[in-house]
Amino acid sequence: MKPKTENGETTLVFVYCGEFAERVIRNLINDLSFCKSCGLYCDSCKYGVYSHVQNIRAAIELPHPSNLPAFIDEPDNFMPKSLPKADLCVASGLHKDLLLELPNHVEKAGIKGIVVPIEDFAEVPSGLRIQVEEKCQKLGLESAFPKPFCSLTASQDKPTISKLVAELKIGRPLFEVSTATLHNQEVIESVAVKRSAPCGSTWYIARKLLRVETEKNRLYDAVAKAHHSYPCTATMAVDPEAKEPILHIGGYIIREEVEKAIANARLSS
Repeated sequence: MKPKTENGETTLVFVYCGEFAERVIRNLINDLSFCKSCGLYCDSCKYGVYSHVQNIRAAIELPHPSNLPAFIDEPDNFMPKSLPKADLCVASGLHKDLLLELPNHVEKAGIKGIVVPIEDFAEVPSGLRIQVEEKCQKLGLESAFPKPFCSLTASQDKPTISKLVAELKIGRPLFEVSTATLHNQEVIESVAVKRSAPCGSTWYIARKLLRVETEKNRLYDAVAKAHHSYPCTATMAVDPEAKEPILHIGGYIIREEVEKAIANARLSS
């Protein structure tokens, strides 16, 4: 039987190494000490709005790849003794041999799929991603490798991962805005976060968009400054597949979604 929280939402197990997964976890549980980006000007825009603490069944930290052999002959020796049953496993920052072994443990635990965020191509190169994806297919597991995590979207062939996006409201950001005229310039009057990047940056960017002019150059500058200031944790190294830094991809995503929200606001006014 599929495990459920009291509200029936998707349950998660994190198997990770490093700060990125911890940032995602702290955003999901809405840790009151997590977001300090606004400093003294914090208006608690996200606190008390949600908490997914009951959706996280476990957060299991594995050894850092630098503390392990380059090639691991017996990866089972470094894997968790067991995983609690949940809907999905989120894997981040793992040694390549441990990531390749993970689908076997996920399937054994009755978990339905794996999400492997790619914030740095060096952690999950394309060859490894293909191997993990093929293993998941053989085991009947859903899998997703969003690059970066804020590119995750729902898809019909991945119902469990789609429920994660819909129910926990994380993945590709989604805004609802209203605009007004100030000194003969259209500005953003209000911003509501309907879906956040898993790291929580969307809330900070939304806060920084208030009273920003919607003129393209000014808007782009404001979005880029906020995106870098949070800061985004994706790498600035050029990704060999995308031909540009993954951090830039994250910036393009948030910019596109802000523009869509402004366009929708104009249509409804």
